Amino acid sequence: MPRLPRFFAPDTPLHVIQGGHNRQPIFGAGADLAFFEECLIHAARANGVAIHAYALMTNHIHLLATPPLPVSLPRAMQAVGRVYVKYFNGLYDRTGTLWEARYKAAIVEDDQYLLTCMRYIELNPVRAGIVQSPGEYPWWSFRANAEGASDALISTHMLYWELGKSAETRQASYGALFCSAVSAEDMSVIRDSTQHAWALGNVAFRRKIGALGRRAERLPTGRPRSKAHPSDHRPV
Repeated sequence: MPRLPRFFAPDTPLHVIQGGHNRQPIFGAGADLAFFEECLIHAARANGVAIHAYALMTNHIHLLATPPLPVSLPRAMQAVGRVYVKYFNGLYDRTGTLWEARYKAAIVEDDQYLLTCMRYIELNPVRAGIVQSPGEYPWWSFRANAEGASDALISTHMLYWELGKSAETRQASYGALFCSAVSAEDMSVIRDSTQHAWALGNVAFRRKIGALGRRAERLPTGRPRSKAHPSDHRPV
């Protein structure tokens, strides 16, 4: 099957997932996570990519990022891959690929899904059972977005700024969103959209993105309705 072209729209974020080959670990120690984060900071800055949320897990990573140009995110991810894979293979005396495949990405509608997608990303370590509460995990963006911790990787999105007039109000409003889990329906939609590179948003958004060059959503399930035969409309 040929690779689907990636979606791009100006000032529109993408939910990105990059996994390890055969779901194998891509980090062996805290030093690996720190080095990967530094690589990501440099690559994002060099290519103008704004990262709004992230989670670095044992065998995969999540990013919510807004690239300024169609080539910006691919170049940033390639730059990270070149440096980090060389580092990881050398450190652990291994060869070959580290990644499962090229990264997966879904284009995200700001108004409806951006904050939900941020919560989905930042609750990953909790869902995985690594920690019990979001603030306990050091390798993600929750502490920056909800607690005001310094994080050189994070660029705040406009919708985050609209949560309050002060930093304290924004952090409190954002943290309050974590009082409830992401719904099963939203998780399913986020996962399906990212896995298959669909557009993550409402019907109008999906149609708008689909007009950029390819189908942006899953086809309806079930058999198509057949055309009615004239005899089907006889009086009863």
